[in-house]
Amino acid sequence: MTPDSAKKLIKMGYEVCVQSGAGTLAAFPDSEYVVAGAQIVSREEAWSQELVICIDFPLDQELDLMEAGSTLICRMRMESHADRADVLAARGLTALAMDAAPRISRAQPLDVRSSMANLSGYKAVIEAANELGRLFGGQMTAAGKVAPAKVYIIGVGVSGLAAIGTASAMGAEVSATDVRPEVADQVESLGGTFVPIPVTQESTDGYAKAMGDDEQARVQQVYAEQARLHDVVITTAQVPGRPSPLLLTEEAVRAMKPGSVIVDLGASDQGSNTALTVPDEVVRTDNNVTIIGYRNLPNKLPTQASQLFGQNVVNLFKLLTPGRDGICVLDEDDEVIRAMTVVLDGSIMWPPPPVSVSAKPAPAATADAKGAGAKEEASKSRWHGLWWKVLLGILAVALILVAPESMQSHFVVFALAVIVGFYVITNVTHTLHTPLMSVTNAISGIIIVGALLQVGSANPLICALAFVAIAIASINIFGGFLVTNRMLSMFQRSSDK
Repeated sequence: MTPDSAKKLIKMGYEVCVQSGAGTLAAFPDSEYVVAGAQIVSREEAWSQELVICIDFPLDQELDLMEAGSTLICRMRMESHADRADVLAARGLTALAMDAAPRISRAQPLDVRSSMANLSGYKAVIEAANELGRLFGGQMTAAGKVAPAKVYIIGVGVSGLAAIGTASAMGAEVSATDVRPEVADQVESLGGTFVPIPVTQESTDGYAKAMGDDEQARVQQVYAEQARLHDVVITTAQVPGRPSPLLLTEEAVRAMKPGSVIVDLGASDQGSNTALTVPDEVVRTDNNVTIIGYRNLPNKLPTQASQLFGQNVVNLFKLLTPGRDGICVLDEDDEVIRAMTVVLDGSIMWPPPPVSVSAKPAPAATADAKGAGAKEEASKSRWHGLWWKVLLGILAVALILVAPESMQSHFVVFALAVIVGFYVITNVTHTLHTPLMSVTNAISGIIIVGALLQVGSANPLICALAFVAIAIASINIFGGFLVTNRMLSMFQRSSDK
């Protein structure tokens, strides 16, 4: 928790107790928590509260400090540690796994995996740049041209996208590969080049699936060819509950250029993405390829990681506290809360029912049916909203009929101007709406001239209408010039300004 996230929980009606020194390593001293309204307590007091929030699954001696009926909220990695549910149930606890949020839009604000993966992708590029013996971005120097570094990223998930964006921003030539061909647009939007592979997958839960031996052999050949051509390779493949898949064999690593760098984000106790990775260490092969195997890169960004984790917790409590009254409500009918619940009042709730997040488009027949229904609803809505237009038309015709004959031609011109103006303006692309302000200034100028000619009328009504016309047109003219000036200033160099 950060002081800011503690303050937000206090506004929801909770009393927040922070273990003394908990934020020191993330540059958050106890005094900042006190200013935010939290209480600084001892380790024993912190673990004895009704709701206990920590980062990872606690030690046995910490669980012993918790009281039966209290709630634990943290990352639990239940896919590979299913026995933890028994440990929690035996103590009569309720437990929510922060890393079990389903990969659906509504759960994204509290998805710890995504927020930490974003930091991992960023930090992976920084670590690679630190080890690489050359510049990432190309340069033109007096001594000659320096070509940019070439970066290859395997896996275009959250961490992969963060790595692509960071490496592109640093000036590198970035290529990326994923088993989902539909992510090619995302890669290109961040300045990368998508490299297709001979295997595709469809995910139903938001995570990659394990490949068969034949599929893995085919994609490993592509990975090896690309790794040989690049200076930096960042691997991000992980399959929850299973060992990390092997992407780069020993032969592929030894075929890479001397001085190349590999950052293995799939490094874990259960396996790694490269055959020569040593978890939590930096190793150099015989052909001078550096392999970085840090398992917890967000730990190297403690301040930012704490801010994101703390905000994830706050977003979870927004869901758990509908009354904003400090009362935590576990609504098991909510698919997000149900997916995160490991134990409820001592009863094991794991594994949760599957939540489908497949991005596969709906069948054509279903889409056609929905389209027909939408058209029918739109047609009904259109007719329901037509009555006032008909009424205005009747009033306009009546006004023309009762007006003096000399004014009827003016009504016709006005109606034609409205029609022409409507079609002209609505057919102008949105990107040209700001320059269009300059054109409307000319129209407003004509309005002001006409209003000035009428403002001295002896008829009080005409005089009042002329004054209103002058005021409104003046606002439009000055506002239009102000917006246009701001737009043009965006295209000026700082020296010109």
